[in-house]
Amino acid sequence: MVNFRVIRIGDIARNLVKVGILILCFMLLSRFFSMVKKSDIQSFIENRKQQIKDKTFIECLEENFNQDDVKSNINEQNLISKELGFITGQKRIEEKIPETNDSTNITEKTEIVTGNDSNISLPVTKVVEEHNKKDIYNATYSSVQIRNQTSFNLTQEMLTPNITFDKSNIIIFHTHTSESYTPSEAYPYTASGNFRTLDTNASVVGVGNELTNQLIQKNINVVHDATFHDYPEYNGAYTRSLRTAQGLIATTPADIVIDLHRDAIADSSYGPSVMIGDEKVAQLMFVMGSSEGGLSHPNWINNLKIAIKIQEKANEMYPGLFKPILLSKYRYNEHLAKGSCIIEVGATGNTMDECVASMKYLANVISAIE
Repeated sequence: MVNFRVIRIGDIARNLVKVGILILCFMLLSRFFSMVKKSDIQSFIENRKQQIKDKTFIECLEENFNQDDVKSNINEQNLISKELGFITGQKRIEEKIPETNDSTNITEKTEIVTGNDSNISLPVTKVVEEHNKKDIYNATYSSVQIRNQTSFNLTQEMLTPNITFDKSNIIIFHTHTSESYTPSEAYPYTASGNFRTLDTNASVVGVGNELTNQLIQKNINVVHDATFHDYPEYNGAYTRSLRTAQGLIATTPADIVIDLHRDAIADSSYGPSVMIGDEKVAQLMFVMGSSEGGLSHPNWINNLKIAIKIQEKANEMYPGLFKPILLSKYRYNEHLAKGSCIIEVGATGNTMDECVASMKYLANVISAIE
């Protein structure tokens, strides 16, 4: 028996329509892609890449500005400075410049100061208001502020630092040798009193060690004495340190003799500091003596002139590193040398880390004075 399959005309028509539609779609797609050149596609891709790149750059710039910049009307110079700081920072990352121990290599630079040492790159500085106190002063010379606690009328002639000094030898000692700071992870210590310790690594002696090392790296000879003058007996510390300083000067003549202290303000919340670049460091303060207390001190004006000269250079290099000079009626053993002085490094609210960090900047200042 022969089987016959019946083919309907309607089915054939529908299949032909489907095939025709597929062919038409294929032809239209072929024509569309033939109109889009390869160069146009590449151009589109490059444009998208640039848009993404631009967005990232702007976002990075926004992250580089702090809230103070947003709140205030920053001028063009500040804007350009920040942009250049960002760009040069990116360049350093791309070139993979090796790290260095030179503390002066800080990202945001303002100017170059040339002294006896090599060129020093200066970072942006800003005084930290938290845990600080408002500066009090009643006399000025140039950029230097002075808190005059004496009855002397300070004339411009008295304050003008028209004086030279020999910095080839520097003596450092400590009348209050056991003074210490807020303990930190890097500098824990066992207290021997209220913010006092016999651990010289965590006291003003450790700060003096750092200043000594920094100055020696700049080819300045330093004699650093760590004799305890305030332990076991605190009273009479200045009498005992006087004998120490006299002996040091007899063997190593020096114009600059520094009695390195910590601020004695008994307030653990007080920790004066300044941001130098991205580093938080303790602020410093000169305490200068005079003859008003009744003890002979014929050279106190010269002492003051040298302190002003050093602080003027510090204000030029690292504004805010020093608080106003304190001029006292007491002598503080500063009659011993042309450039005798007390320098207070931080206070009880500062950490040892912040105080040690200040010393490289103080050494830079001393080295830069001609």
